[in-house]
Amino acid sequence: MVLEATTTLVHIPIDDIALEGLLTIPEKTRGFVLFAHGSGSNRHSPRNEFVAKKLQHAGLGTLLFDLLSDSEVREDELTQHFRFDILFLSKRLLAVTHWVKHQETLRDLKLGYFGASTGA
Repeated sequence: MVLEATTTLVHIPIDDIALEGLLTIPEKTRGFVLFAHGSGSNRHSPRNEFVAKKLQHAGLGTLLFDLLSDSEVREDELTQHFRFDILFLSKRLLAVTHWVKHQETLRDLKLGYFGASTGA
C-alpha cells in the first residue's frame, strides 16, 4: 500500500542565509529522517532520492537538504574552504535539527539521520 505524501520546498533560516530543503510528509507518519549532504552529494542525488522514497513508503517523513548554501558551494568549489570543516558542518546540522524540532508537524516525531559524505 502506497501512502499519500505531501512534499514542500522549505527554506531553513540559519544566521544570514537560508538552506533549501525538500520536506516530504506521508500520511500517518511514524517518524522523520534528516538527510545531511556534504561535499560531492546534494539533495538532488538520485541515490538519496531513492533511499528517501523507500523511507517515505515505509511511513517516514524526510527532509533532503544541503549543508551549504548555493553561494557556499560555489566558493567551496574554488577554495575547498567548507567541505572538511566538520565543526562548521555539524553546527549547520544542529541548526536544521533545531528548525525541525520547532515545526508543529514535526516536533513530536522520532528523529533519525541519514548522512552522505561529510554529511555523515
